[in-house]
Amino acid sequence: MFSGHHHHRHRPPPDAIIPHPPPHNLPLQATAHLPPSFPFFHVFAELFLHLHLQSPQSQTAIQMLRGAYLSLLLAWGAMSMTVHSQVDSCSSSFLSFLPLPFNASQLNCRPVWRNFILRYSQNRDNTLSIILSAVYTSGWVGIGFSSDGMMTGASAMVGWIDIGGRANIRQFYLRGQTSSEVMVDEGQLLETGVAPAVILYGNNIYLAFQLNVSAPMAQQLLLFALSTATPVEFYLMEHDDKASVSFDFSVGTVAEPSSYSNQLKRNHGALGILGWGVLLPVGAVVARYCRLWDPMWYYLHVIIQFVGFLAGFAGVVAGIALHRRLHSDVTLHRGLGIFILVLGILQVTAFFLRPGKGSKIRKHWNWYHHWVGSLVIFLAAINIALGIQVGEAGNSWKIGYGIILAIISIAVALLESMRWWSRLSEKTTEPPAF
Repeated sequence: MFSGHHHHRHRPPPDAIIPHPPPHNLPLQATAHLPPSFPFFHVFAELFLHLHLQSPQSQTAIQMLRGAYLSLLLAWGAMSMTVHSQVDSCSSSFLSFLPLPFNASQLNCRPVWRNFILRYSQNRDNTLSIILSAVYTSGWVGIGFSSDGMMTGASAMVGWIDIGGRANIRQFYLRGQTSSEVMVDEGQLLETGVAPAVILYGNNIYLAFQLNVSAPMAQQLLLFALSTATPVEFYLMEHDDKASVSFDFSVGTVAEPSSYSNQLKRNHGALGILGWGVLLPVGAVVARYCRLWDPMWYYLHVIIQFVGFLAGFAGVVAGIALHRRLHSDVTLHRGLGIFILVLGILQVTAFFLRPGKGSKIRKHWNWYHHWVGSLVIFLAAINIALGIQVGEAGNSWKIGYGIILAIISIAVALLESMRWWSRLSEKTTEPPAF
């Protein structure tokens, strides 16, 4: 989700907190707090005194009891360390290690994705307090606020522990998907005067921050992501995993973004690839390389192109509906799609205005039809690849369309080579002109 570049402003960093080393020199990754008075201490003290006064072998017994006492002490400490090193859950109500005001007990709590836990509260001043926790070993974790469930245009809070052990939490604006378009210390999230904090406690990292919202937040599309690569100079390496969920802060419900929108996005992509990316190129191949099958090639060409145009047109309609629902900022993809549709309509119109073979303008019509059709296929291939990218469709779509492009390209290269070889053969076998 988040890959970034260090375009940071020179300002003092927010208060980022790592807890002080816990008692008894326990490691930070397994923080455990032993009670000030061990529950068995007084029992053992009385036994020591009793045996010292009454038993002739008191010294041996005392040594044995001391050994048992130390064993229990170590077992108690190990148990405490295990408790604190477990994965966080909403049943873990202890937040005393968090700074004010994030250690309040009235925070709502919901698991949101994988081992990510979201704690939150809103007050009457429209201040939204958020604590995001996740299992942490290295790298960064982040939470983004999106208008359409996609990375581009979202603002995110990202936290990590750097190599030197310093905690960091920053806001990033995800202007695009490239490194240079992810801007540190920028974004549309309005933070309050309460400094955000990052705390490593046990096996978990906690991101705590407050936002000013114009009205009580209800339904919101949230992005969650993580990476095991530790940022250097605020440069965020690409995420290892990500998710987009629809979260209702008013009732605390978690759901995937609208299944209708997801299905609409898939339909838009599938219809576009089928129509503009498969059928139209195949129809063009038939028209160029299958002329020997006259007039069958013509009917095949017309049928394939019409079906391809209808599938592509349906994909454009799905794209328009998707844009009206999500208001995605995909200006280039949308503009190219409209331009390709206009050229496709011109091609269909030209078919009905096709002059006869004996017409003087038939030559010009053939030239126009060939080059406009080639332009449509070329631009469609670019726009399909762009759509897969901006739609964050994933590697399966990239690989699938890459295979389609490879098959069509290899077939065209072979057929074109055969065509040129046939022409050369005809020229070399012609009889002398005298």
